[in-house]
Amino acid sequence: MKRLAGRTAVVTGGSQGIGAAVVRALAGAGASVVASGRTLGKAERLAEELRTGGAEVWATACDITDPEAIARLAAAAGDKLGTVDILVNNAGISESMPFRDITLEDWERMFRVNATGAFLCMQAFLPPMLERKWGRVVNVASIAGLEGAKYIAAYTASKHALMGLTRSVAAEVAGSGVTVNAVCPGYVDTPMTDASIDHIVRRTGRTPEEARAAIVAMMPGGRLITADEVAAEVLALVQDESGRRNGEAVVIDGSEEQS
Repeated sequence: MKRLAGRTAVVTGGSQGIGAAVVRALAGAGASVVASGRTLGKAERLAEELRTGGAEVWATACDITDPEAIARLAAAAGDKLGTVDILVNNAGISESMPFRDITLEDWERMFRVNATGAFLCMQAFLPPMLERKWGRVVNVASIAGLEGAKYIAAYTASKHALMGLTRSVAAEVAGSGVTVNAVCPGYVDTPMTDASIDHIVRRTGRTPEEARAAIVAMMPGGRLITADEVAAEVLALVQDESGRRNGEAVVIDGSEEQS
């Protein structure tokens, strides 16, 4: 049964990694989806692949730090979908460095993408959901948004900001038929983690295998999470029966307790 048949969704950062897995999961459940990315190529290839399989998926380019680009995303989604029932704020960036090396530019860039981008998208897509008295917003945060860790001060602070935004907006929309939740994965086996490993190699002189092992050692389950695991948790938060779940932070760390 297509549990999201008739529903529509927008996924930011939907061209690769977690975002692509979420697009696949939503489309597989019957939703019509617009996938956005900073560049059109990867998102369009994903959309074409899924359309070949019978899904209704379209791609568009969007820089989520640009309010005008988000307005164009909303217009494109309106053209393709009519209304938007589900918003998944997945677009994000990550960078690691000692606190003393963080520049103001580094700090502001992290917040623009990881927090302000979600804020702008929610402002664009949430009001119509409230008018229709049904909607689901899922913000892809991080375990780093719930705790602290060395060398990721700017990233951690931006994800804490995203969690604060999630909880505050969830409180405002409570009882309206709209929910706002977050998923908080640890390290996921995606190109973003590959980039983190490359950064560790450059800064420390470790081999790629040693750098990957160091990251895996920080995971309670002793492994990297898959993008499909994150997508499954997103899918669980956007269905009709998930209406009582609001303001949650769903931790995904690969531990036995989670599985």
